[in-house]
Amino acid sequence: MELAREPGHHEGDHDVSYVIVVHLTPDGLIDSKSWKQYREACRVARLRPNEQDGHGHLVYHPGGAWGFRYDDEVHLPNEAGYHFADEHFVAGEYISINEAGRMHTYRVVTIDRL
Repeated sequence: MELAREPGHHEGDHDVSYVIVVHLTPDGLIDSKSWKQYREACRVARLRPNEQDGHGHLVYHPGGAWGFRYDDEVHLPNEAGYHFADEHFVAGEYISINEAGRMHTYRVVTIDRL
């Protein structure tokens, strides 16, 4: 996913991005049953220019919210997806992520099947 258009990034920014490894249903929803079985393999990489890449896991919080928990060596705050359970992760769709209290919109660029 790449940063979509927003103030300060009028064309978006392909260098501000996330790579998420997760099982999806055929219609592009996060497959929560597969996540339960393979949660250690459900990973996220947070990519920013001039910053150390952040690596962590996709996590499910009580109450139904999905988010990212980063590994300790990165020292990044956890981030929350906005309605990830209802979002369709398909190319061209927009996904919102709460980063340090600010919502940012990302566009799903590619989906690769593993």
